[in-house]
Amino acid sequence: MTHPIAPMVIRGNIITGNLIEVGGRGGDLTFLTPDAHKYLDKLPLGNPARLADLYKLTFDDILDYAEALGERLDLATNPYLQEACELSYHTAPVTPTMIKGTYMGLRNMLSRAAITESVESTVGIKYLEGWVKQKLIDGSDLEVRCFGARALHIVAGNAAGLSLLTIIRNMVMRSDAIIKAPSNDPFTALAIARTMIDMAPEHPLTRHLSVAYWKGGDKAFEERLYLPQNLEKIVAWGGYASMKHVTQYIQPGLELISLDPKRSASIIGRDTFGSEDAMREAALRLASDIGALNQKGCVCARVVYVQSGTDKAGLRKLNTFGRYVYDAMLRLPNTLSTTPKRYDAGLKAEVDALRLDDEWCQVIGGKDGEGAIICSQIPEPVSFATLLDDRTANLVPVDSLDEVMAAVDAYTQTVGIYPESIKDELKDKLPLYGAQRIVSLGYAAAMKWAAPQDAIEPLRRMGKWISNQIASPETTPAPWTRPNIEA
Repeated sequence: MTHPIAPMVIRGNIITGNLIEVGGRGGDLTFLTPDAHKYLDKLPLGNPARLADLYKLTFDDILDYAEALGERLDLATNPYLQEACELSYHTAPVTPTMIKGTYMGLRNMLSRAAITESVESTVGIKYLEGWVKQKLIDGSDLEVRCFGARALHIVAGNAAGLSLLTIIRNMVMRSDAIIKAPSNDPFTALAIARTMIDMAPEHPLTRHLSVAYWKGGDKAFEERLYLPQNLEKIVAWGGYASMKHVTQYIQPGLELISLDPKRSASIIGRDTFGSEDAMREAALRLASDIGALNQKGCVCARVVYVQSGTDKAGLRKLNTFGRYVYDAMLRLPNTLSTTPKRYDAGLKAEVDALRLDDEWCQVIGGKDGEGAIICSQIPEPVSFATLLDDRTANLVPVDSLDEVMAAVDAYTQTVGIYPESIKDELKDKLPLYGAQRIVSLGYAAAMKWAAPQDAIEPLRRMGKWISNQIASPETTPAPWTRPNIEA
């Protein structure tokens, strides 16, 4: 059997030598890729002065390049994307219709207006274009400019769009990126990089992108690459173990920007049960937040707090609502959600065990691995709440919204809320407990890159913010003119 090849790209050069065999995550595909150890000396940029060619570009030049790239990232005509999409059917954690839908939408991320909006609302374009001057109260002038950096990006593989997002962020920041391709998406970043090489092989933006695969945790490799003389920033997406692993390399001169694992939740307010239409609308919105990416994203709802009340009447409302959510989940478009690729066996055993006693929980669906809605009959989540995945969510009844706060902590990323009218009551309170993103129910997966992420602004953090202070004794009190005093 012939194995597919995932080349290495190093700043405009495609490398296919020294191939080794690698197994993609999930065990469905084996591919060949260059042995990263053989090219370790070529991966780092080396002299940071080599970033200077990026500063000959204006922001409009970068937007022109992005637009031209977007025209070429058309799945219908781009052979690199077509191959990557087909191969990703075997490695990705989600099903083919969702993968294809994501690939079809990649070009939309390169919209001139969208990139401009994101950069202006986070970094501020003027700080990328030159020195921004202001007069301080002591008479000094202060200039500030944001410079790019030599960065390693450890990209998550649960959504193909994250590779393109990383490339866009690198371009607008005028940085040099090494992307470590994930084992569950080893092909997307490569397909984009190869398209860039075909489009503009000598362009500075093409020449400051590298994509390589190596096995995470390869200490012999990482100890030589993860050094301040090679890198200034590590942008890491990943699970708990991988994040703990990368922290061992952080030292003065090498900063970690951590986009680490989170859990998300939803809050359904009392007014939802004021009408059948409101219940149906909330159920569809919640189904979207549970089912998006088959619940493989941090943004997806898992435990849902429902202000139905905990008495018998309240539990009847909860259970009816749970049925509506389940039914709506099965009707979601197949580019958003499908029956999971593999329903976790351990999770299924936990869910099936709950069916034996409906005093504590009612389980709706899940017998065929399609996903399930678990309706707690007491105001507590199930004991295995941290394992919820594969379109399996737990609805928990509460009497008061205050009861939800105890469940919010620093691991809580997105909180979807319905109806909109209760947001004003919650949006100043939830962040105090740790919530990082508040969103209208149903829009959890509609991430806005113009917004902060995980309670930080990654794009700002990716830059090096440099100040230039301008002062003279004529305008600013000089330190050497301070008076002497007796001890």
